[in-house]
Amino acid sequence: MSFDRPPPAEALRGDEPTAEPRPAATVILLRDGEQALEVLLVRRSPTQRFMADFWVFPGGAVDEGETLAQAALRELREEASIALAGEEALVPLSRWITPREVRVRFDTRFFVALAPPGCRPRADGSECVDVRWMAPRAALRAWREGQLKLVFPTIKHLELLAPLPSAEAAIAFARSREIRPIEPRVVVENGSPRVLLPGEPGYDSA
Repeated sequence: MSFDRPPPAEALRGDEPTAEPRPAATVILLRDGEQALEVLLVRRSPTQRFMADFWVFPGGAVDEGETLAQAALRELREEASIALAGEEALVPLSRWITPREVRVRFDTRFFVALAPPGCRPRADGSECVDVRWMAPRAALRAWREGQLKLVFPTIKHLELLAPLPSAEAAIAFARSREIRPIEPRVVVENGSPRVLLPGEPGYDSA
């Protein structure tokens, strides 16, 4: 599957010093839909200063004294009103670091987890204003058609999960992965920012 890459959702730092990435944690909640694997997306409020009106996986920065897993569980509970049984419900999937060219940076651990039976996600109404279960392929199609605002890491994770047939298959896939940090770079060409992934032409010289 091949998709265009959107520019960063946040402002580039320009001449400002490179910001240290803040630890963060995100949960990709999984369930088996009627026809395909589905993931939970939450829509950030249009009034938020960070990633306003984008659809994302529940997550956020780690508070002082928290572990990554504790932060992931808290964010899922706060943003989508879903409580998991404990840290053992979380399976590490990936680690993404915001490009150094972006003003606000995070070092984010992505976890996958099975949705509790019968759970009913509910947006908090403040930071997040809507929730939606979607099959990864359907979410990507909606983004391409301009119906859903997605950021680059969300797109790449939806691409990663799209071929998997079930929630259990996604959990098994996560358990089999070797997690290496991914730090994209941003290059500006003819006034337009473009995202590069490690190993792609121009990444090392960016």
